[in-house]
Amino acid sequence: MKVVVTDYTFPTLDIEKQILEPVGCEIVAGQCKETAGLMTLVSDADAVITQFAPINAEVIAAMSRARVIVRYGIGVDNVDLNAARERGIPVCNVPDYCIDEVADHTLAFILAASRNVVGNCVGIRGGSWSLAVPLTRMYALCDLTIGVVGFGRIGRAVTSRLGPFKCRRLVHDPLAPLDAIRDAGCEPVELAALLAQADIVTLHCPSTPQTRQMLNAATIEHMKPGVIIINVARGDLIETSALIAALQAGKIAAAALDVCDPEPIPASSPLCGMENVVLSSHVASASVRAVRTLRETAANIAARAIRGEPLPNIVNDPVRRKSSP
Repeated sequence: MKVVVTDYTFPTLDIEKQILEPVGCEIVAGQCKETAGLMTLVSDADAVITQFAPINAEVIAAMSRARVIVRYGIGVDNVDLNAARERGIPVCNVPDYCIDEVADHTLAFILAASRNVVGNCVGIRGGSWSLAVPLTRMYALCDLTIGVVGFGRIGRAVTSRLGPFKCRRLVHDPLAPLDAIRDAGCEPVELAALLAQADIVTLHCPSTPQTRQMLNAATIEHMKPGVIIINVARGDLIETSALIAALQAGKIAAAALDVCDPEPIPASSPLCGMENVVLSSHVASASVRAVRTLRETAANIAARAIRGEPLPNIVNDPVRRKSSP
């Protein structure tokens, strides 16, 4: 039985081998992100594990016997879910491996942007011993309204962490029960109301046709002047050109981004030179514990598929399944 790992950012695949080799699996490791190469790589795979490679309809059509596609991560926007569904191939993710890490990173971003921590540090290193921004841009969270877009595992963890800061918390999530939002001490609102009222907007929703570029020139225009934008979810939730223009115009006071569109951020991007932008390299999920959980869970899902066992975390509800061995 063959398990193909299309791409990975880990030093080795030893963790995956410890789980899959004892059940009779050969692991084929690739570092491929091109359609033609991926089609060849996965053609005879019994299970496919992928990280960032684009598993599009052509790649899925080349899979002659795949019983599962497993994504190293929570989001599955690099996998064509409809194409996999039509082929009867379940797509599984790992939805709960980095909740604390991403929520902590979000709080770090919120505090860094609202207190201008990075700008002040840079100023000190340059010989300045003073505020790096006007006093009007130094905020206490208890005076602010924070809008949280998405009330899944991470969104809930973020709102919980914000509670002790005594800020007003608005939440938009059309799939979350209103009572659950209220029980968390937050106010459920429509997206337009959140954008109009929030001093800080933090994004925690998946990339879907409905959410891509949800922050664009038009929606940014309706936001409060001086708003702060936090994005640790997916880069394409924001129209990058509109974000840059709003930062340059002062409509958006600051942004903190762990993800961007495109990614990696080109060195020539104006975002890299803006003093009011804090950047990290898609590392919000990173910790030793989180990465081990991610890899073990992905490998165990592949092993379950090989053994013909029921699969957890299926995100595409296939209309038919491949035959079990």
